[in-house]
Amino acid sequence: RRGAWRSNLGLILALVVFVGLVYALDAFFHPAFTPSTLLLTGVLLALVPAVIWLGVFYQQDRLEPEPKGMVLGVFALGALLAAAVGMPLVENVFHVSDWLYTDALTTILGGILVVGFTQEFLKYAAVRYSMYNSAEFDEATDGVVYATAAGLGYATVLNVMFVVQNGGVDLGAGIIRMAVVALAQAGFAGITGYFLGRAKFEHEPLWWMPLGVTLAAVANGLFNWVRGEVTRGGVTLSGGAANPWSGLVLAAAVAFACLGAVSWLIRRNVQSALAAK
Repeated sequence: RRGAWRSNLGLILALVVFVGLVYALDAFFHPAFTPSTLLLTGVLLALVPAVIWLGVFYQQDRLEPEPKGMVLGVFALGALLAAAVGMPLVENVFHVSDWLYTDALTTILGGILVVGFTQEFLKYAAVRYSMYNSAEFDEATDGVVYATAAGLGYATVLNVMFVVQNGGVDLGAGIIRMAVVALAQAGFAGITGYFLGRAKFEHEPLWWMPLGVTLAAVANGLFNWVRGEVTRGGVTLSGGAANPWSGLVLAAAVAFACLGAVSWLIRRNVQSALAAK
């Protein structure tokens, strides 16, 4: 389904353009915010990546309709699992903030085994235990569509909680950080979605789906480590990272690579199946 790939490509391009626009407006006008308006603005900006993707998806999906309510439902389920399970597990059970960034090896292993597996399993669960057995999940590409929706739901909660916990964020650097999270989470979810689609429509071995979640978790953990290396800074109320744009470029490249590879694999599988008939 070309619409799914165009929707994801549209998300990447539109989000990068939007980030550039917000960053430029912030740099030019230097808007003054009260603490409450800064917090509200940050929360609203955290919703933008999901709104952009849904808008692009709806536009592309007119000729190849997908149930809009079900896409929104999976998005909401991804967000709910992030808020109710993912973030409490990572922060309150494993306390990753206390040890994750101790050194490079700890960051990589913790990012994969704790953060990565938690996030990617919950995105998988959001699709597997909702849409997977539905008649509307009728082709392999649907796995990517619904998993991306779950990933963006998860990313939205991560961004909203980041804003709330910091009492707001610097407008320019904050929108870059939110875009990075959204693009990365969507890209990793696309990997899981590909494996979900194959698992439903082909007789894959038992290790197939665990392999998919593992690959997504590894990509997740490695990305967060590399991102930390290239940006070398944080985003807070008072300002931005040392080089936040490098993180955005990295996230866009990762999302493009993940979703592009998934799209190519699906097309190859379809062509192989047609040739075998």
